[in-house]
Amino acid sequence: MDFRLLSKIFGLLLLIFSLSMLPPFLISLQDSARDQNAFIETFSLVLIIGFVLFYPVRHYEKELRNRDSFVVVTFFWVIFSILGAIPFMLSDYVSMSFTNAVFESMSGFTTTGATVMTQLDTLPQSLLFYRQELQWLGGMGIIVLAVAILPVLGIGGMQLFKAEAPGPNKDAKLTPRIIETAKALYLIYVVITLICALVYKVLGMSWFDAIAHSLSTVANGGFSTHDASFSWFDSPSLEIAAIFFMSLSGVNFALHYTAWRSRNLKAYWQDTEFKTYLYILVIASLLISVLLAIHDGYKMTLTALHHGSFQLVSFMTTSGFGIADFSSWPSFVPLLLVLSGFIGGCAGSTAGGIKVVRVVLLAKQGLREIKQLVHPNALLPIKLDNKKVDDRVTNAVWGFFGLYVFSFTVLMLLVIAAGVDQVTAFSAIAACINNVGPGLGKVASTFVPMNDFVKWVGIFAMLLGRLEIFTVLVLFSPTFWRD
Repeated sequence: MDFRLLSKIFGLLLLIFSLSMLPPFLISLQDSARDQNAFIETFSLVLIIGFVLFYPVRHYEKELRNRDSFVVVTFFWVIFSILGAIPFMLSDYVSMSFTNAVFESMSGFTTTGATVMTQLDTLPQSLLFYRQELQWLGGMGIIVLAVAILPVLGIGGMQLFKAEAPGPNKDAKLTPRIIETAKALYLIYVVITLICALVYKVLGMSWFDAIAHSLSTVANGGFSTHDASFSWFDSPSLEIAAIFFMSLSGVNFALHYTAWRSRNLKAYWQDTEFKTYLYILVIASLLISVLLAIHDGYKMTLTALHHGSFQLVSFMTTSGFGIADFSSWPSFVPLLLVLSGFIGGCAGSTAGGIKVVRVVLLAKQGLREIKQLVHPNALLPIKLDNKKVDDRVTNAVWGFFGLYVFSFTVLMLLVIAAGVDQVTAFSAIAACINNVGPGLGKVASTFVPMNDFVKWVGIFAMLLGRLEIFTVLVLFSPTFWRD
């Protein structure tokens, strides 16, 4: 383990992160609540720590090894969440405990959207904006931003990119140089965020709400500036716009870049994962809408279609926004919503979950095994977009799925052992490991009723889900630490 190189990278990342305290600090200067001390003190602390780590080794140059990259990615997300919790603890308006503050910070940075904060409408705008900003930074990943800077400092960024990027194929690059890939992804991310904010403003939100909600929408995070989430605005047009941008952000950002560069929308329809993602969204939305249409509370078909589509898209893209009390819907519907969160969005998107491409590959491999029973001597390669999928990828998908199920089961049993009922335990871990946010039972709206032990289990589940299991669990392997 090269500690000088790790010190240089951690220092640089913390210096970048310290700048995130400035926007809420500036907002606090204009806010009558004047809660600026929480942000300026956190800015100073993070800046000093970053400087102390970076400055002594600023001229040290060495290629980042694959093993070191897992340490950087996992520990930085942990350190980021702990340091990001400081404003919540220092604020005079929430005065959170350490556990609650870290839970809220980890939830924001992993774009989970689970919360332990209530009475949002009474909080200062600076603190509300900070929550939204955390999700936006975590959506694309601050490390992807840093990858664009690391090569300038003599540090290779491909290993970090591969360790943090979601999806089974981590070797794909949009451009020959990883620095250009990082810039391309962030450009698309920023542009979609700006367009989303403008649309929200035109459709009736204030500038503050429009910008704040665009940050969490494009990050597929789900934090809102109001306790009632999107239902506070009582605007079908805003909700339809949210459906569009949540769905758009659940698509592989590399696919967005390819379509933009080729100036051709056919790139979307030529992608198997995108088509499957779209089919699932449409079919599941229609199914839920039909069920709601025949339910006593949703006799108007258009209302059923509108509400059903919003909640399905919100869950499957792991956004977690709400416009209705979905937990009171016919029992089949809330369960279907939670299960859709397991599928999640596309690889390379800001959404969580297993990812659509993995579900596709699992289905294809299952069908191949059935055909192999009928034709035991036949060669039946798995293809995706008319290209043969390498056996290494399919094996990795099965390995991921196995660890995913195992991790989910163990964490759920831990929560049940802590005295939580089975429905709440199942949905709480599903909400955290899939980075969805809301669940069923006692966590349908917030995690406030959960004890500290359950919250720490949830914090670990959020980290597992955001970094896709392998990146975190590899650190628990004795082999990893052997020279």
